[in-house]
Amino acid sequence: MLHRLWLWFGRWLGKLLLLLLVVGLSAWGIGTAYYSWKFSGPVSSEEQIPPGEAALTQGIIEDAIRVVEQHRDNTRVLRDAHAKAHGCVRAHVTVLSDLDSSLRHGVFSEPGKTWQAWVRLSNGNAYPQFDRARDARGMALKLLDVPGEKLLNSPAHTSEQDFVMFNHPAFFVRDVAEYKSNFAAQAEGKKALAFFPDWDPRNWEIRHLIIALKTLAPAPHSPVATTYNSIAPFKLGPHNIKYRVIPTPESCPGYALPTPNKDLPNFLRSALYQQLSLDRTPACFALQIQRQNPSYYMPIEDPSVEWDESIAPFETVAKIELPAQDFDSREQNLFCDNLSFNPWHSLPEHRPIGGINRLRKAVYGAVRVYRQERNRQSAAK
Repeated sequence: MLHRLWLWFGRWLGKLLLLLLVVGLSAWGIGTAYYSWKFSGPVSSEEQIPPGEAALTQGIIEDAIRVVEQHRDNTRVLRDAHAKAHGCVRAHVTVLSDLDSSLRHGVFSEPGKTWQAWVRLSNGNAYPQFDRARDARGMALKLLDVPGEKLLNSPAHTSEQDFVMFNHPAFFVRDVAEYKSNFAAQAEGKKALAFFPDWDPRNWEIRHLIIALKTLAPAPHSPVATTYNSIAPFKLGPHNIKYRVIPTPESCPGYALPTPNKDLPNFLRSALYQQLSLDRTPACFALQIQRQNPSYYMPIEDPSVEWDESIAPFETVAKIELPAQDFDSREQNLFCDNLSFNPWHSLPEHRPIGGINRLRKAVYGAVRVYRQERNRQSAAK
């Protein structure tokens, strides 16, 4: 009797697993076919601003300030994202001497030119947490003494060109409307509603949830050992492009970082300090661009879509070196905290485009002003 019961249960369980496998494969096939149809070209090579974007942006600014206040330190107001820095370090950015003439625009207009720069390496969360926590990782690059009129009329940033990146090639929202819904849910502590705003499955953002989970990756051994992406598109003269920074250790003296102790809360800062300050070994990267081909599905207004590298390969335009240096001092850490990075600190030749970049223009500026004013008030007490 018991033997027959186990056989029946085994056959039932086998059929159930087979059914689940068939349903899963069918769903995967249907999803692949759907997105292959949905994400097919051609696309516009111009920005397309939806109605109501300005009102949504104002709401996001209010939510961002709420997040800043929720995560403030005892004495300082932190950034609304990428609050924890691993360090701000000096860098040299050298344009390729043989750069293709079609890419010689803005800060890349003079082959062989070397720019002095600051690089800020960070975690993505709005609240400082242990480095071993799954998180986005960011790189912000600020070129100094860049002549020419900038897009923002800000006296403090008239000679700067900024590039802002993080370590995933796609963003987890498609536009400002979705960002408003997603960010509001997170600001209210309702993270489950960020991708499932209601009970209607048609409004669920499962693909974007998968992107977010991939973005929240385990920490690398060092902040100089991962790739950073612009995600959103930009101009490069007449071209629409995305850019990224990739490690090129072969361009620097050979170096093997000691195995980090990932139980330490700040092991990424320690790894950076070990390489640049103790072992006096530089870190090297390549700055690359990817040109939009509007005949294929490479949209400007949807940064959740990764541009196909097999159709539009990345091209190196400059080399970045972080030389050996001392950077982990109280004075420099405070300087780092006060540095402001914004992709709109930019020459017109590098103008940010697309909805997420239009959102950044408003939100970054408003949060920076609020944060720095609150910190000045705290310092004066």
